[in-house]
Amino acid sequence: MKKQEYVDLFDRFQRQHLLVIGDVMVDSYLWGQVERISPEAPVPIVAVQKRENRLGGAANVALNLRAMGASATLLTVVGDDMKGREFSALLNEAGISDAGVVYSHRRVTTTKFRVIGNKVQMLRVDEEVDHPLEQEDMELLLQRFDTLMAGQKVDAIIFQDYDKGVITPGLIRHVVDRAAERGVPVAVDPKQRNFDAYRGVTLFKPNLKELREGLKLDHSPQGEGLVAAASQVQDMLQARVVLVTLSEKGVYIRQRGPEGITEHQVPAHVRNISDVSGAGDTVISIAALCLGSGVGLMDLAAISNRAGGLVCEEVGVVPVNREHLLKELLDSARD
Repeated sequence: MKKQEYVDLFDRFQRQHLLVIGDVMVDSYLWGQVERISPEAPVPIVAVQKRENRLGGAANVALNLRAMGASATLLTVVGDDMKGREFSALLNEAGISDAGVVYSHRRVTTTKFRVIGNKVQMLRVDEEVDHPLEQEDMELLLQRFDTLMAGQKVDAIIFQDYDKGVITPGLIRHVVDRAAERGVPVAVDPKQRNFDAYRGVTLFKPNLKELREGLKLDHSPQGEGLVAAASQVQDMLQARVVLVTLSEKGVYIRQRGPEGITEHQVPAHVRNISDVSGAGDTVISIAALCLGSGVGLMDLAAISNRAGGLVCEEVGVVPVNREHLLKELLDSARD
């Protein structure tokens, strides 16, 4: 793409509205300094200097969309509890609609507590339930989805699956069918539980671990094995695009179109990696924005790849920086 095309594309991103469906969580941080080892056990003592709560899981996908200037609505279920109220406050601060959020007394709000000492993550403690939603909560979620689709323009839908029970095969089928009726593209960041349930989606984005687990392979596919695995997934799901994130090796993308199969591997850029948390959220966010904007296959892969790399330079789960991403793209573009 040329420089002006990137500028125009980023302007189009700001006119998009996306629906994000999936498991959400509160990312809770304790930041501090480590200067000594505990006399009680051979563990470091972190002297806490700051506490912070951030939006995590599918909510971080919505946060990435907002950071790019798009509008986002979350469809999810959280606990009717203290962390659920904190989650609602974080959404409000971020300008993300909670019109699709169901607050349930049958769930707890998933919370990941991270202890950061000397800018390094030293411990994580998870509080969650991961069983599938109760029938009453699922019915409320489906009602919210139908209302949202009927009441506003939706340019793309994202499934962000963390295997916490919000996404089920029945929900997937309902959403994919309604999206197909309206011509709305559906992008998926999967986990193992529902891996083979996403039939008919537009873009399917596993990482290597998810690809191996989803296909029950003995090891992570590489080289020709990666091509074969991506082809198997594409045939199984009848997905138009399969985008596999390869960590430090970039991304591999494969598309089935009227003229046959198109595939590319986009290498990663050299980065000072601090933390890979949330990189997948960023990749699926940018990929879905590109889908909604009609961006070509190679450009979709390249832009998503750069965005995922950028957030790895920050500690903790953070959204992509729109200005930094645009600058990198412009620096590498043709005039």
